[in-house]
Amino acid sequence: MFEGHDPYLVALSVVIAILGGYTGFGLAARIRGRPDSGHRLLLASAAFFLAVGIWTMHFVGMLAAPLPVGAVYLVLPTIISFLICALVVGISLFFVSIGEPSMLRVASSAVLLGLGIVSMHYVGMHGLSGDFAMTHAPGMVVLSVVIAIAAAYGGLRAFLARRGGVQLMLSAVAFGVAVSGMHYTAMAGMQIAPSEGEAHHRMEGLVASSQMLSLVVTLLCFVIAAGFLLSLVPDPRKRAAATTDPVGAGFEPVEAAAGGIVEADPPLRPTPLGGIGQPPRAAPVPRLPVEGADGTHFIDAAEVRSVRADAHYTKVHDGTRERMCPWSISEAEALLDPRLFLRVHRSHIVAIPHVAIVRKEGDGAVLELDGPSPHLVPVSRAKIAEVKARLGLVRRTA
Repeated sequence: MFEGHDPYLVALSVVIAILGGYTGFGLAARIRGRPDSGHRLLLASAAFFLAVGIWTMHFVGMLAAPLPVGAVYLVLPTIISFLICALVVGISLFFVSIGEPSMLRVASSAVLLGLGIVSMHYVGMHGLSGDFAMTHAPGMVVLSVVIAIAAAYGGLRAFLARRGGVQLMLSAVAFGVAVSGMHYTAMAGMQIAPSEGEAHHRMEGLVASSQMLSLVVTLLCFVIAAGFLLSLVPDPRKRAAATTDPVGAGFEPVEAAAGGIVEADPPLRPTPLGGIGQPPRAAPVPRLPVEGADGTHFIDAAEVRSVRADAHYTKVHDGTRERMCPWSISEAEALLDPRLFLRVHRSHIVAIPHVAIVRKEGDGAVLELDGPSPHLVPVSRAKIAEVKARLGLVRRTA
């Protein structure tokens, strides 16, 4: 059954899967830089584009196949196949995005997503109707399931990594090739033969011809292409960094010789492990422990953008993602270098050198930290003056 496929449509199906993966993973890479409402919207958008990419790839692959003359698609199974795909993608992404995902949770989500992709494929195949008999080789079915689960695991890992640039493209290519490989592996195990007597695959219901399906697929291709192009547009918040007014009106950054912002020396203040009239503060730690699915990792303090309190522990953001740290927020404040880090809120510590934007918001302020996935950190009203001093913001002179 695999012979006779249109090579151009096969190539197009792979490209569609790659673009869908790139768009979905690209949206996922921006999740950490948004508040909760934006987080939910980007998560839903990532799931939508991944599902549309997978489903569209499947039916472009079906259009590439040498199906018998007169074969049509039942509308209900075709719609159900898309709903299955969208549902399992959404559930899997949501499941792994809650807190710090464990290896078991990622693996379970990958199995769910892989089985969902396979179910989408075979439900869609069940919607193919005509005067023919259809059979599937059990070995190829099992192999397609394995490939789908492997593709799902790789896709979820790419989603969690939230990388950009070349790494994002490589992840999308690997995901697109793997998902397409699952489809064509399953197609290689499918056999279609002319019907004999009652052994036919004709079913009743609302049907759509290949031409109608082509129109739907073409529309979805435009949707995926539009999403891909939009994902290439730089984050407008980064472009606004040069024009965003600092905290409050009437303040401006002090210009350094190189045109940057002068980092003012921090004001003297009591510190947990030393300060005015106290014993000398312990030397700051060079690395922070963070928990991963495979154990405890260590990241350089210079890579840390912010630390956020999370019950008795903290979440450390390295500009790309947020990971659990066994320290409390007070321990983090005591152990980090006070020349580089500042506690700007009862629940937040920021790395001053990584502050990209500061703006007033209500009675307090908001800082945006740089990195592949910029994110926002609130500043309490009591800390605004200290933040402005550390950033070198001074009042304009008449």
